[in-house]
Amino acid sequence: MWAQLITTRLKPGREDDLPKLVEQLRATERPGSGLVRSTAMQDQKDPSRVYMLIVFESEEKARARENDPKREEALKPARAMMADIFEGGMEFVDLTVVDEVTP
Repeated sequence: MWAQLITTRLKPGREDDLPKLVEQLRATERPGSGLVRSTAMQDQKDPSRVYMLIVFESEEKARARENDPKREEALKPARAMMADIFEGGMEFVDLTVVDEVTP
């Protein structure tokens, strides 16, 4: 498995927009993309800090998903919302999943 951790910051007063963005992103998902799970989180001490952990079957599937032209078109509204609610850019950290426990 392979994962990506995305960190960003919400503009002041935009904390309530995060669930709407997550809905838009969820609507772009297509079967067979390799996505295993996606988790969006806010820092309890600083709700403007946002973390998204996206886990894939493999890095190859993740890269194919990010280069899918149909997905790119579907992402346009979500990208517009991100530009509106995020302060600055996003930081991407690529991760190799070494172990995972699901009780």
